[in-house]
Amino acid sequence: MKRLLLVILVLLVGLQENFASSNYVQGDSVEVYLLDSYIAPEKPTIFNLSFISSLPVKSRILLDNKYKIVISDSLTDSHQAKIDLAGKEFSGKVVPFYITVEDSAGNITRTDSYTLDFPKEIKIEKESNFLLLGVFFGTQFLLPAPEYVRTNNTDFFALTKEIPLISFRSDNINFPSGYLSIEYTHIFNADVSNFFRMGYKQIIELPVFKYISPGVSGFTNFDGFSGIGFETSIGLTDVLNTFTLYARYRFNTQPAKPERNFHEISLGIYSNFFSFHF
Repeated sequence: MKRLLLVILVLLVGLQENFASSNYVQGDSVEVYLLDSYIAPEKPTIFNLSFISSLPVKSRILLDNKYKIVISDSLTDSHQAKIDLAGKEFSGKVVPFYITVEDSAGNITRTDSYTLDFPKEIKIEKESNFLLLGVFFGTQFLLPAPEYVRTNNTDFFALTKEIPLISFRSDNINFPSGYLSIEYTHIFNADVSNFFRMGYKQIIELPVFKYISPGVSGFTNFDGFSGIGFETSIGLTDVLNTFTLYARYRFNTQPAKPERNFHEISLGIYSNFFSFHF
């Protein structure tokens, strides 16, 4: 138990240092990541456009500084459109366009200029940032969080991966009001080493740090070891303006078998980027 208290104390000291050195101004500009911008040869008048945003936003583009086109008229973080260019006149072979987004608070962000090529013989000009999309996907679904686990006066190392499935919209600028998630945990060298859990996390934005998130979850190893977990996470800082580095403490219990209680302290990355928003 003394070791557990020491780990918690070290974690809190680290949080305080982060607070002292970070900028906690909320409502920074929304980041926009262009995925596709091309004209397919089989449909030479259709402009295929897709991009993602770091927050749910409405979006539109300004094409060649004169055509305003709505892409998403409701809040979303995934934007795509097939724009019919037939009948439109452009200033040259290389056409500039800008993406403008508006968040739930009415804040408007405009990107730098992108370009779309119009050669005389139209061919595919695809600007797909598959590497960027792969980084987002891998971080969201594959990158595990390291954990310290304490049970029966024994210390263990573990890896856990949480995936937010459903996020609930709110008036918050940066985060949803809460989310439902699934999670898989592997505890190395433990008698019971694998757990699956489902839970709900409430997110409360703070003027310091990013948020505090109390949560509750049910867990099982599908072999008679089931219980409930109570947790609190603190969002520490942004990563790539899309992910949030968090620290979490969780207490897991089986009320009928208190000898099976165990504690978890983890450091992970949170994003609701690929979750469904309601």
